[in-house]
Amino acid sequence: MTVSARSAPFGTNARGEQVDAITLDNDRMRVVILTRGGALAEISVPDRAGQHANVLLTRADFAAWDRGGSFNALVGRYAGRISGGGFTIDGRFHTLAANPETGITIHGGAGSGWGTKLWAAKPFETDDAAGATLHLHSPDGDNGFPGAVDMTATWTLDTANRLRLDWQATTSQPTHINVCSHPYFNLAGAGSASIDGHMLQLSASHYTPLDAQMIPTGATAPVAGTPLDFRSPRALGPALRCDHPQIRLARGLDHNLVIDGPAGQLRPAAMLSDPASGRRLTISTTEPGIQVYSANFLDGGIAAGDGRLLRQGDGLALETQHFPDSPNQPGFPSTLLRPGDMRRSSTIYAFDVTA
Repeated sequence: MTVSARSAPFGTNARGEQVDAITLDNDRMRVVILTRGGALAEISVPDRAGQHANVLLTRADFAAWDRGGSFNALVGRYAGRISGGGFTIDGRFHTLAANPETGITIHGGAGSGWGTKLWAAKPFETDDAAGATLHLHSPDGDNGFPGAVDMTATWTLDTANRLRLDWQATTSQPTHINVCSHPYFNLAGAGSASIDGHMLQLSASHYTPLDAQMIPTGATAPVAGTPLDFRSPRALGPALRCDHPQIRLARGLDHNLVIDGPAGQLRPAAMLSDPASGRRLTISTTEPGIQVYSANFLDGGIAAGDGRLLRQGDGLALETQHFPDSPNQPGFPSTLLRPGDMRRSSTIYAFDVTA
């Protein structure tokens, strides 16, 4: 079995910069990574009959990718929500690019987070893997975040159909870092159907409840007795339609689950499967949490790569990360990064088929 990595021009963005598409292939699985935002444009894997399909929601063309925010991208500097217009470090308040009405910053700042940036990339090949290392320099004051940050993210595909993301970051001043990959999965094949029939299992006994602004209250609560209890595999559809205050608030699933086991160690986080095709995704991570998001705000205004309009429930994002609003929640695992330290994270996406 051969594993290859190749790069080709994908398009030219609004700033006149060339965006490349890096294709990783191990003869059974193909992954396409864009240098715009480090976004995943394709993960093609076989079903139980050997038929390949892209299991990611996509965009119709390059122009749609270029105006598509952080769709399927590496999200930063801070994935998720930060409340209060910013945060305080060492007695100094740092004002972030936030919604002027709510004071909430989402995914590092609307329209200009890391998922919209052009990343420098170097493809590589080894005897049993291929990948791409991407680098981004975020200047001091980027969307209000203090410190100049150097971020490196490496995507690696091996011969066992495992796609691994390793990232590390350093800073020149104390700052907060929370990075995730934000792909939307549909294991039946992109645009084929809703995810209602997908089976989800989460290694999570607790979650962080949300307030009316979709900000964590600062508490953690047991998933037992709630529609967020996926400790055993169950279909997504009933949970998405359950008349529960947390589901009604988010219009579906958009919640941070606390992954069981010690953060910092690679351990199971989630398993998603499609009974019809047999495709299965297993996720392991070093992160403390996983944001489970059922694409609640896709409203038919965006076309996928096959031309069909994307709607609520067409995909599921499983974002391994620290908790939302951690800079303002002292009881949550810290996202503070200081000069001289390095933040590291690893997540593995393993694909196989069930009988």
